Amino acid sequence: MTTQLELAPTVQLSGGAAMPCLGLGTWPLKGQAAADAVASAIGLGYRHIDTAENYRNEEAVGEGVRASGLAREDLWLTTKFNREHHSVAGVREACEASLKRLGTDYIDLLLIHWPNPDQDRFVAAFEGLVQLREAGLVRAIGTSNFKPAHLDKLFAAGLVPEVNQIQLDPYHRRDDNLALHAQKGIVTEAWSPIGQGSALLDDPVIGEIAAAHGRTAAQVVLRWHVQQGQVAIPKSANPQRQAQNLAVFDFTLSDAQMVRLDGLGRPDPDMLDADRFGH
Repeated sequence: MTTQLELAPTVQLSGGAAMPCLGLGTWPLKGQAAADAVASAIGLGYRHIDTAENYRNEEAVGEGVRASGLAREDLWLTTKFNREHHSVAGVREACEASLKRLGTDYIDLLLIHWPNPDQDRFVAAFEGLVQLREAGLVRAIGTSNFKPAHLDKLFAAGLVPEVNQIQLDPYHRRDDNLALHAQKGIVTEAWSPIGQGSALLDDPVIGEIAAAHGRTAAQVVLRWHVQQGQVAIPKSANPQRQAQNLAVFDFTLSDAQMVRLDGLGRPDPDMLDADRFGH
C-alpha cells in the first residue's frame, strides 16, 4: 500500500514561476548529513530545497537530490551568493559556480544573500540577476535580508525582486517589510520560521493553540506563515520532524488564533542587522 505524499501548495511569483510555499532549509547541515536530509525530505514530499554558497553544502544538496531519484523539473532549488560577487559579471560567476556545485543546469531561485550596504553594490548585483533570468540560467530572482531602505534603492533603479527572504516568526514581526512586499508584489519567505532555540516553541500561547488542534507547536507556527501567504523553510535532518513540518495543510487557524500569534512580537537586540552584518 502506498501513501499519498503531502505536497506543499505553491505561491505565484511575479515573473511567472510557481514556488512551493514550504521547503527544507539546509543551514548548517554539511556533507553526508546534508545529503541524507535532502533525500529524506524529498522522499517525504518536499519539493523545495534552500541552500547557499555560504552554507558550504551545495555539493551535498546536489548529491541528496540525485539520490532521491526525483526528476529535476519536479524540484525547486534556491541558492544565494556572497558579497564578493556583487557586480554584473560577479553574479554570473557566482551562478555558474553554484550550478557546478549543485550539478544542475539551472537554478529555480537565486538570491543576493545580504545587501552589504557598506560596499553599495547590490543594485549592480541585481542587474546581473536580471540578465541571468533573461538567459534562462535562473527561473526567478530575489533578495535575502533586505530591509525597506535597501529595497527602495532597487525600486529607484526600476528593479523589483520576486522574493525577499528574511528572518520572520511570531516573535520577530517584520511589519515594515511585509507592507512593502505586499505593495510591490514581492513574496515573503521566512528563514528560521520556527525560531532559533526553544523559546518560541515553548511559548504558552503557541502551546495552547497547538493543543486545541492536536498539533505540534512547530506545526502551528508554520501554519501561521503559510496561512498568510508566506513561504517557510524550516530546517530539520530528522525524518519524523520533516514529515510533521510538512503536514500543515489540513488544518486552519481561526482568526482569533492568528491575532493571538500576531501579538507575540517583541524586540530582539540580538537580531542580525542587515546594515551591519553580511557576507
